[in-house]
Amino acid sequence: MSRYIPITPRDREEMLKALGLESEEELFRSIPPDLRGKGDIDIHPINSEAELREYFLSLSRDNTFQDKRIFLGGGAYHHYIPYAVDYLSSRSEFLTPYTPYQPEVSQGTLTATFEFQTYMAALTGLEVANASMYEGATATAEAALMALRIKRGNIAVASSLHPQYRQVLKTYLEKQGVDIVEVPFGEDGKTRLEHLRRFDNLSAFIVGYPNFFGVVEDLDAIQGVLKEKGALLVTSTWEALSLALIKPPGAFGAAIAAGEAQSLGLPLAYGGPYVGFFATLKKYVWKMPGRLAGMTRDSQGRRGFVLTLSAREQHIRRQRATSNICSNEAWCAIRVAIYLSLLGKKGLRNLALLNHRRAVFALDLLRQAGFKPSFSSPFFNEFAVDLGRDAEEFRRSLLSKGFVAGYPLGRDYPNLKNHLLLAFTEMTSREDIKALVKEMEALK
Repeated sequence: MSRYIPITPRDREEMLKALGLESEEELFRSIPPDLRGKGDIDIHPINSEAELREYFLSLSRDNTFQDKRIFLGGGAYHHYIPYAVDYLSSRSEFLTPYTPYQPEVSQGTLTATFEFQTYMAALTGLEVANASMYEGATATAEAALMALRIKRGNIAVASSLHPQYRQVLKTYLEKQGVDIVEVPFGEDGKTRLEHLRRFDNLSAFIVGYPNFFGVVEDLDAIQGVLKEKGALLVTSTWEALSLALIKPPGAFGAAIAAGEAQSLGLPLAYGGPYVGFFATLKKYVWKMPGRLAGMTRDSQGRRGFVLTLSAREQHIRRQRATSNICSNEAWCAIRVAIYLSLLGKKGLRNLALLNHRRAVFALDLLRQAGFKPSFSSPFFNEFAVDLGRDAEEFRRSLLSKGFVAGYPLGRDYPNLKNHLLLAFTEMTSREDIKALVKEMEALK
């Protein structure tokens, strides 16, 4: 613990003597005098703990979104996080470890990582999941690179895939010598299969599940087209809670399921850090990026955990590495594992049902108020609504009334400039929803 204790005056004297210096000022003689600070530093006077708490509370009151009702989704979702997640994840054995290179001193981290992988495999319905990725966008891009390692060809992407994910994907594939073709969506918000059929020499098709409009895609029909072409089905999910309610990608024969697990125990936190997830079939495990924690037995038959697979370039694979993903967002993954352990299978499904029912309740009220849904397809906890006027202006008006009301789709889809994407979670009460609809009706 001595490395965390400030040095004493005697320590300073000994250090200066070892350096052959008379004073601390001599340490800075290489810096021109006119560039050195002069006078005392303006530091806030000493406060008590209670005074400091009140100071930071006063800052929080100035937060733009303080006390506002949030209906914004689009890849980052406002969910309740049990205090136990914060408490357990803040324990020093979870908070301070970094990379578990040495299993003999990393059993706690490796065990929690193994649990995270198990949960992700169960949610996606696939056979194996890795330790975690940076976040959903790069996890999706890594899925495209893995698909190319399995089968060389072009990559087809649903235009209803998250716009920012598509941007990252384009950056990743820029120098891969492959074409990225976009498949449009129809009036129902789903992928237009007749357009997907037009493309040949495909490695994979990447589709949001649910997609950016909240629509639950028909993976069975999509997989039917891809089988004819010998292409892989890759799904990307940024609202991971949905997988507790809708049929998992693995049930449709998806080769890879990637996405973002922020919904499962991570706060919004101004955009991060988040935690990507990545699952695939066992036959493709050697093509998978990142790390894989596994369970084994020692010479005495005792259970233990190790890094079974570590495919990045800094390990023994060198130039044969499948990815340059370097860190596994271990602490964020541990929070997800704790969150899922607390809720359990039944609790997670009940929470997903609550989210869906809140969204259905909201849509019913909006219809009664004269608003039409943008698309007719099934959804989870997010859907788009046609406002009949510019969504940006409409959203600004709602914000002034205390509602962080959705995402204007015109920012990414010019033909949908009158459409607003709204998300509903357990944090949006029925009273909040009624108040939103009332305000929207008044602005109509």
